[in-house]
Amino acid sequence: MKNTQKIMYLNPIGFDSYDSFFANMIRENKFSNTEVHVVSLNAAVGLMDNLEYRTYNSLIATELIKATRQASLEEFDALIIGCFYDPFLLEAREISGDMVVVGPCHSSIEIALRLSNKFSVIIGQKKWEHEMHTAINEYGYSEHLASFRSVGMTVSQFQEDHKLTEQKLIEATQLAIEKDGAESIILGCTLEFGFYEKIQNMLRIPVIDPSIAALKQAEQAAILKNKYSWKPSRKWSCQAPSEQDIKRFQLFDKEFEFGNRLIISE
Repeated sequence: MKNTQKIMYLNPIGFDSYDSFFANMIRENKFSNTEVHVVSLNAAVGLMDNLEYRTYNSLIATELIKATRQASLEEFDALIIGCFYDPFLLEAREISGDMVVVGPCHSSIEIALRLSNKFSVIIGQKKWEHEMHTAINEYGYSEHLASFRSVGMTVSQFQEDHKLTEQKLIEATQLAIEKDGAESIILGCTLEFGFYEKIQNMLRIPVIDPSIAALKQAEQAAILKNKYSWKPSRKWSCQAPSEQDIKRFQLFDKEFEFGNRLIISE
């Protein structure tokens, strides 16, 4: 068994200003023997600073798959797709080789359901609900979803005025508990980082931060992979394109270049 886990936290946009933000989060919360590379996509995907719209999501697809393939070739144990939509999670898992791929939404739900039977998701805008509900339904967790509660904020606004964000998150959480019967809360955006603890202590309910959830699920998956060889299946629906076809179609002939890379090893 390897003594260290090597994980990539992929910020799936061509906007690298959030990379240092996520690097600080990881530095505070990772295991001491985990090395994490925080990377963002390159300018080929455009300069969107969020993936709030399906249009934006569709524009990152090719680069995200190429980035996943590259991370696998660099022998990362696990990859985190750092957006709560879990964009192209199943597609990335298909091409990931022996590397485990996790998403914040899926990771958060798995943790929430170890602590409760019903969870609510606190989202920025009503717009997000349909896409997230579709993912939760595909994961098979719809019966455990108490509600979505929107705070009327965009992704970039979450970190602009912390007092305002905190106030809105607390209000939405209270409604989810009292009106919807939520037993746990999931913060539905990776940029809602830094607020879970106060809300949790105030309202006495588990509040799951998706960035931390994804990191911890990735670390656990990496440990299990290295100790027990529990790595992605390649049978039936999990079958990956053959290396022969990949070469024949010239799919990954060039080494993928990330837009930015920060390495957190201590």
